[in-house]
Amino acid sequence: MTTSIADLGPLNRAREQRAWYFTDWATSAFQTTIAGVLFAPYLIAIAENDVGEHGRLDVLGLSIAPGSLPSYVITLSTIVSALLYPIIGALADRTSRKPDLMVAFAWAGAVAAGLLFFMSGENWAFGSIMFMVANLCAGCAVVVSDSILPLISTEAERDRVSSIGWARGYAGGGLLLAVNFAVVTFHDALGMGQEMAVRISMLSAAVWWAAFIIIPWRGIRRHEPVAVEDVEGGILARSFGQLWATLKDLRNYPVALTFLVAYLFFNDGIQTVIGSASIYGIEELGFDEGLVLGTYLLVQAVAMGGAIAFGRAAGRFGAKKVILAGLVGWMGIVTVALVVPDEQLVPFLLLGVAIGVVLGGTQALARSYFSLFIPRGKEAAYFSLYHAMDRGTSWFGTLTFGLVYQFTDSYRPAIFALVVFFLVGGLILLRVDTERGIREAGNERPAVI
Repeated sequence: MTTSIADLGPLNRAREQRAWYFTDWATSAFQTTIAGVLFAPYLIAIAENDVGEHGRLDVLGLSIAPGSLPSYVITLSTIVSALLYPIIGALADRTSRKPDLMVAFAWAGAVAAGLLFFMSGENWAFGSIMFMVANLCAGCAVVVSDSILPLISTEAERDRVSSIGWARGYAGGGLLLAVNFAVVTFHDALGMGQEMAVRISMLSAAVWWAAFIIIPWRGIRRHEPVAVEDVEGGILARSFGQLWATLKDLRNYPVALTFLVAYLFFNDGIQTVIGSASIYGIEELGFDEGLVLGTYLLVQAVAMGGAIAFGRAAGRFGAKKVILAGLVGWMGIVTVALVVPDEQLVPFLLLGVAIGVVLGGTQALARSYFSLFIPRGKEAAYFSLYHAMDRGTSWFGTLTFGLVYQFTDSYRPAIFALVVFFLVGGLILLRVDTERGIREAGNERPAVI
């Protein structure tokens, strides 16, 4: 059955929104348990089984230390995803079967993630390939899922819906991560080795992802595509043609382009803080891995409430103002990180709470705010560019972090250097004219912007 948003009354929209929330709930299991926590250290251990702790892996003629392998795997996946997402977005905009496309990517990713259970002994190459497939499929599913948001919510509803979805993601991912944290920590009492505990935990994330994605697949209707350019050729040729049309079309929406540039900077800062927090806590502040992982769970729990609170604040003050407030919060966090004392638990936990408060809110509102500038019928194509900005440029912050550490031999100035990304992103965001962007896209103006 195909329909458009004009055909949906409030009750039908609410029903589809409740189903859509489970896309974040399902996908976050992979993003937290596997990509966020367990995969990297386990891959290093498997690689060291092959060549030893101080040995070198031979990858396409390159000599790679086992400890660097996860970074290279993630980097390669990131580069490929930046090239792939715009094609997927163009394809999704040409079909009414977005939920079917989303679940196909999710199930393919879940199968690849489930096959990580068989990564043992010395087969680090198999695990690397399966992770890259799962990570790419997860990103493609998210591109399609985000493109559904404007189809099931009005402009006035979008901040709230996006924030609740993000909060559900933190809840689902955090819940499963807490269970798997217990499994890995108390593996002896459960009668299994640590390696088996990790493998079972990764398998549980794959099963969770595959099972819960059924809810949005069954609960979201098939919305007919509208205003899609008439590009000749087969489905692949039309997708590439649509991509080229989108890149040219972006010149007609300068506000959307300005926001994407702002997002490039401040999101890079966010992703680098998240990715570097464990290194900072362990190597700089002297905490053990168990305490840092427990703090990660705390951040997940607080981020759930932070996303909802930011959504409510956006309904009162407007998304742009709340995002800017969040960026000020991020600048405060990296400044405090410069001076927080070593091995002092309470300041470290407070820093984690502060990260949780602003983490979910800024990301959720960035998604819904950008949707206001997307012309109808081009949701997936524009969200694919949004995620390409996320994945394709996410190495700027990590490069800055690494270079500053190399020159100073300290993670404190390295993490403080990220303040530049929040500052520049915020200054560019100030130049975004919300009302003009909504007019350019032909969307309705929410009561509060």
